[in-house]
Amino acid sequence: MSKTFHTPKQDWYPLDLSAIVYPTLQRKDFSSVYRLSVVLKEEIQPEILQQAIDMTLPRFPTYKVAMRKGLFWRFLEPNHRPGPFVQPDVKNFCMPMSFKTKGRYLLRFYYHGCRISMEAHHSLGDGNGGMHLLNTIIAVYLRLLGHKIPNGYLVLDITKEPHPEELEDAYLRYSNSKFRPPRPMEKTYRLRGTKEPFFTFHVIHGHMSTEDVLEVARLYKCTLTEYLNAVLLYALLKKQKEDKPFRELPVKIAMPVNLRRFFPSKTLRNFITMVYPSIDPRLGDYKFEEIITQVHHYMRYYINAKFLMGDITTNAATQRNPLIRIVPLFIKDYVVKNFYKRVQDRNSSAGLTNMGTLQVPKEMLPHIHRFDIYMGIPYSSRTNCAIISYNNILTINFASCIKETVVEKYFFQKLVEDGVKVTIESNRMN
Repeated sequence: MSKTFHTPKQDWYPLDLSAIVYPTLQRKDFSSVYRLSVVLKEEIQPEILQQAIDMTLPRFPTYKVAMRKGLFWRFLEPNHRPGPFVQPDVKNFCMPMSFKTKGRYLLRFYYHGCRISMEAHHSLGDGNGGMHLLNTIIAVYLRLLGHKIPNGYLVLDITKEPHPEELEDAYLRYSNSKFRPPRPMEKTYRLRGTKEPFFTFHVIHGHMSTEDVLEVARLYKCTLTEYLNAVLLYALLKKQKEDKPFRELPVKIAMPVNLRRFFPSKTLRNFITMVYPSIDPRLGDYKFEEIITQVHHYMRYYINAKFLMGDITTNAATQRNPLIRIVPLFIKDYVVKNFYKRVQDRNSSAGLTNMGTLQVPKEMLPHIHRFDIYMGIPYSSRTNCAIISYNNILTINFASCIKETVVEKYFFQKLVEDGVKVTIESNRMN
């Protein structure tokens, strides 16, 4: 194997446009942490995994960092301390990740049986960047076991320097629209539930054939993402009606869009924006086919390069404002946190992210059973849904900190009604 590349020293990395928000929302029982997992076909050897992590992480300089706090902004500082260290897996994962301790990594690595899991603070990057890191670690791990694994797809060459675009804040490159769309401010249905004690994190996994779900989506004349959004909206509408509220409210899903699909960038940092497919039951009862139609046309209208450029220009305007730039950090934190609690968090009923179909070098296929993605602990009492497909296995993971599982039940029941065979697993005791 070629000698591992070590990144030249860089003094610091400014937080990207999305990353600025995540530390602001930090509290004792919440941290913007997501988890990516891979299930291999042989039991994990933790010592070899640790070696693979140590060899790979220098290739990803914006992940081998600690967070520091300045007078006006936070920033990421290269971290040369040993670690992060592989640990046995835990039941209640995605726990808050403190970055106030000097030199603390914003990454965690776990193993259990055949599973490798990586948890990352969202300030480092989105799921696309995280999946590049995890896949590269998997490839290096398999090479250390004696397998010939080439680079390609999400596996990067650890002997080469990072491309400059991998380190960029791509928002600033593309936030140059002449129009800035206003932010949606409408009050939406909030999923209520019995909050579990701190350090309790519930996950429900649904595994099924990707082709089976695609076949159903084709029957409804929509994409897989549109279909699953419609199923979640259907489940939330059903739950709201069951609540018998004094008056019904719009049901809305917060869905991240990978901007790399529309704006060329190799960035491994955050490069997503949110869209909000919704149904307003105040207009009347919706059949499932009508929900599908609404979601389909919403996606076509909003998910295009022109609208998305306007959206990220709106986001970037605040950061570029010279007056805001000189406001002390503690005031920025106070304003952003209150805006998020009063407006942004109330703008959706649930979250849904779809990583799409994951491809790996064909030499890795015989070693990997499936991938999983988890959005992590929600900011408020609700449920989040994360979807990923690999080798005709579609995995849908719901994550929440509430006891009730009504929405998840309605969601998977609808899939079964439409002819999809679903295998359910959970870390819940009942």
